[in-house]
Amino acid sequence: MEELTEKQHKLLKFIEQRIDSGNPASQREMGKHFKLSQNAIYQLIGYLKQKGYIVNEGGHRGLRLSKQYIQQRKKGLPLVGRVAAGEPILADENIEDYVQLKELLGLSDDVFFLRVSGDSMVDEGIMDGDLVAVKPAGTVESGKIAVVLLDDEATVKRVFFEKNRIALKPANTAEGYKTRYITSSQKDIRIVGRVIGCVRTIR
Repeated sequence: MEELTEKQHKLLKFIEQRIDSGNPASQREMGKHFKLSQNAIYQLIGYLKQKGYIVNEGGHRGLRLSKQYIQQRKKGLPLVGRVAAGEPILADENIEDYVQLKELLGLSDDVFFLRVSGDSMVDEGIMDGDLVAVKPAGTVESGKIAVVLLDDEATVKRVFFEKNRIALKPANTAEGYKTRYITSSQKDIRIVGRVIGCVRTIR
């Protein structure tokens, strides 16, 4: 399918989230959400229809996802925009997009992608904005790179299990990041999964 601009992508995600929640949005609600005129929203919707992402079934709230786009979503692996405590990792509200890399990288159905924020792992080749492929797991072998949830903050670090604590080791010698040592009494810590790959993104 033809690529979308940033504005088109954001509107598609909004339309998609509202449809998935069972409450499709009107054009007026879209305009209010994005602080755009109805004419601007009308034009963006036109591009989404032209590129095959949505169809109009008629009526005030008649926009629906096209069969082609629904099939594309099913083939992709979820890109999680955030990992929040107390919520299912792959809850709809956490999924930002679907990444079409499953077959290319030979990944299993349960893998998801997480966008990296920050430069604490650059020496491991994981840069700010990259996508890491995560294999869900409640624990990992000591010394592996993993996604760890500290209270409600997700972080990607090399994890070492010690006697009474867990060490989260960064990889950025130039910036002098220090290893964090966490005990269960200090923070609610949970292993989300093991990092099994990294995809470089260009912004």
